[in-house]
Amino acid sequence: MLTRRRALTIGGAAAVGAAGTAALLTGGQDTPPAARPAAPAAGPPAHRALKPSAYRLEPLTGYGPPRAAAHGRTLVRHEPLLRVSGRGRTMVLTFDDGPDPRYTPDILRTLREHDVRAMFFVCGEMAVDNTDLLAEMTEDGHVVGNHTWSHPLLTRLTRSEIRSQMERTSEVVEDACGEPPVWFRAPYGAWNRAAFQLGADLGMEPLGWTVDTLDWMTPGVRTIADRVERGAAPGVVVLSHDAGGDRSQSVRALRDYLPELLDSGYDITVPTRHYT
Repeated sequence: MLTRRRALTIGGAAAVGAAGTAALLTGGQDTPPAARPAAPAAGPPAHRALKPSAYRLEPLTGYGPPRAAAHGRTLVRHEPLLRVSGRGRTMVLTFDDGPDPRYTPDILRTLREHDVRAMFFVCGEMAVDNTDLLAEMTEDGHVVGNHTWSHPLLTRLTRSEIRSQMERTSEVVEDACGEPPVWFRAPYGAWNRAAFQLGADLGMEPLGWTVDTLDWMTPGVRTIADRVERGAAPGVVVLSHDAGGDRSQSVRALRDYLPELLDSGYDITVPTRHYT
């Protein structure tokens, strides 16, 4: 019978092979960034139709070489960044859809106890009434990203509607954190050309994920923790949620898998980026 530590080691090796072709970005605060989009990771094709009622689906991405941006502006990509590159066994934890005062404070508390930084992709309609939590994220060294205003399916919106979703959320983040977000994540992982272009116009890089905990399905604390531990590998970006439903399992699972990752030698950090 495998121990949890042994499962982490085996799962990490498997994840490296499975996600080795995903895009890269730099992890950590001290390493120069180098984002390199590459071949697509496994997942459904970009044209797959989604139902608006589906709260969370697997990543949908389009792939292709990035278009060079003008000097001093953010690169317009044709795919989201999916992995981090850095020294040692670097991983990134991300939490979407918040902040929610029922769950986000507990997640922040656990991260603080272990002196770990994470990324929070916030929805404007949640953030506007919980700016104190955004300020707390910033004070603790976490990265606050843009996850649109109301979590719509961007592929069904006009360009002006997408821009409004992004701009309104960026304004809330800037007011609460002192600076606008520089990372963006499309709801449901449903990216399109307009989302990439408009995100770049607002100075944001697109970030996807490598390991999906599927915690939105409330599969159980142990199942969520096992998905993280088995998927752990250098460069992995983990997707979890701190809002959008009952996230008590996500809160408890973090308490289980975070010390396991740290004890196994993983450096849980946040990515850095640079402007072209």
